[in-house]
Amino acid sequence: MQASIISTFETHFGRRPDVVVRAPGRANLLGGHTDYNDGYVLPVAIDRAAWVAAASIATPEAHLWALDLDETATFSLGAIPPVASDWADYPRGVAWALKERRFELQGMEAVLSSTVPVGSGLSSSAAIEVAFGYTWQLLSGFDLDLRELALICQRAENGYVGVNCGILDQMASAMGAEGHARLLDCRTLESELVPMPDGIAVIVADTKVRRQLASSEYNVRRGQCEQAV
Repeated sequence: MQASIISTFETHFGRRPDVVVRAPGRANLLGGHTDYNDGYVLPVAIDRAAWVAAASIATPEAHLWALDLDETATFSLGAIPPVASDWADYPRGVAWALKERRFELQGMEAVLSSTVPVGSGLSSSAAIEVAFGYTWQLLSGFDLDLRELALICQRAENGYVGVNCGILDQMASAMGAEGHARLLDCRTLESELVPMPDGIAVIVADTKVRRQLASSEYNVRRGQCEQAV
């Protein structure tokens, strides 16, 4: 996949990318809706991921191409446009959240491709957010630890996209490790890696049910949980 997205970037933009970033999707072994209720979760990063190949440009803009959709998006980093309810809301939201934290963002050309199925409950949106967040970190030269990166990506989804998700998805994508699950206390954000037993495989079954959190009952459920607490 890495060689493919580099080749695609070269063909589309006529030069080699400066960086290539991969951010995985996730499956959750324990804890459902417990992340925003200050509970425990036990996610694993999976072998499906979002990939971004990118290079710096001199102007404060982002020129993006979603390879899988064959769609482009361009926006100014000086004034992030409002939500458009499309795939580019996720990189736009990350840029918005980074600027909210006063980070200076480098303009970029980028190609996005993802093997995380959309609407499958495997955190395709979080993978895109983390991939673009880390790409901007590398191109712009600011310093963030992975936990802070995950929190900024969660802020993008909460404050810009409009989905009041907990921290599970972004933390699993940013801090997953091969051969391990990550036990996360969502109240304190303390976490530890838990080795997976030898010979264990995590199998994801496709129920054929698709979901879009931004247009689903998710925010309603979260409000009900908060009222109960």
